[in-house]
Amino acid sequence: MFDPVAKLQEFIRHPSVSADSRFRAGMQGAQEFIAGLLGSIGFEVEVVRTDLHPIVLAHRGGDPRWPHVVIYGHYDVQPADPLELWRTPAFEPTIIGNRIYGRGAADNKGPLLTNVAAVAQALEADPGLPLRITFLIEGEEEMGSPSFPKFLERYADRLRQADFVFLSDTALPNPDQVVLTCGLRGLALLDVHLTGAKGDLHSGLHGGVLRNPIQALAEVLASLHTPEGRVNVPGFYDDVLDVHPWEREELRRLGTDERAYAEFLGIDTFYTTPGFNPFESSRFQPTLEFNGIGGGYQGEGTKTVIPSKAFAKISCRLVPNQRPEQIKRLVMDTIRARVPKGIKLEFVDQHQGDPYVVVPPGRSNTPPDQSPVLARAFQATEQAVREVWGRAPLYLREGGSVPIISDIKRVTGLDSVMMGLFLPEDNLHAPNESFNLDVMRKGTETTRRMLRALAGRA
Repeated sequence: MFDPVAKLQEFIRHPSVSADSRFRAGMQGAQEFIAGLLGSIGFEVEVVRTDLHPIVLAHRGGDPRWPHVVIYGHYDVQPADPLELWRTPAFEPTIIGNRIYGRGAADNKGPLLTNVAAVAQALEADPGLPLRITFLIEGEEEMGSPSFPKFLERYADRLRQADFVFLSDTALPNPDQVVLTCGLRGLALLDVHLTGAKGDLHSGLHGGVLRNPIQALAEVLASLHTPEGRVNVPGFYDDVLDVHPWEREELRRLGTDERAYAEFLGIDTFYTTPGFNPFESSRFQPTLEFNGIGGGYQGEGTKTVIPSKAFAKISCRLVPNQRPEQIKRLVMDTIRARVPKGIKLEFVDQHQGDPYVVVPPGRSNTPPDQSPVLARAFQATEQAVREVWGRAPLYLREGGSVPIISDIKRVTGLDSVMMGLFLPEDNLHAPNESFNLDVMRKGTETTRRMLRALAGRA
């Protein structure tokens, strides 16, 4: 059996930034590393070429009557910038206390290695384990998975032979409480570009003559929310479903602390959808956020110009029953109606993803035709969590997005069991990303027990 921590260190050393072509060698190194590791534990590995970065598909077959789980992960990471804010080198893994620091440590190389180690341990102890396992590991998750839909269409028939998907690309609230994520928000992203004059103008000679694109942009953006915090786009909330009582009860069991949350965020006041506390709002409500804004002179000192152009980047997080295409249309129509005369408008359509929800067995809204293997997987995971962590998991929706999960459901019909393994303090997508090695150890044991129980070996 390999040393999981040593393998994670090796994995992190490959700078696999999918969005930046300068890291092509790091992407190839990470892909070859994970493919080689899976081959070393007996899996038949196929490297599926795409227009960008390959997908690693590794399979352990067996009797068709055995349960079949697809384990998902991704080997690409976010850019490490700004590098000057890292206390240790971003791609030189460093262990301090019970944490390993490095880009990708928590998203998603650490959790992925946790599940690979669990499989390796289970098969080493029981080579005849009656369980079919497929690893599906992509290299474009951090850039919106543009190659994934085409891959899904090509491999849909093979994936439909499985019973469910298992992954660890979601969060834990603290090191002692496991969450089985049962909902993810969708995404709808777009850029707004406004243009006034044909070029930048002297603000003394021409000020007071024409509409400034920055002013126009600020007015439009400010109109997209009410003072109370609702998204001010007609029809935005029309398809949002009511939250079931059991979901609110699970969230209450989490024991949330608004003051501690505010201190963690470094804010004095929450700004949420009316009727929802911050923990409910981030899980049960959709949002419209501004992710970037620009226009005019950005350098040191001053430059008195009326800029020709201004832009903003907008993202909407969507909840179940909302459709990204419709939300984009509603937002675009609203902006068109509010852009003042004299300003030209252009949209750049960015990527999107559907929201996703899965209901565990025994709930008021559990589908009557739920897969019995999926139900067993939830039950086996819950039991393993109780044994390893000493308390039951919580079933919560999460505010983040993993768009490929809804794509898998749409194309193959497979639902997902999502066991969170990263923590708020792990600094995903930020400098000094790290992964808790105690969580890795307990996560490995939990997944190992779940797999054995699913195979009827518990």
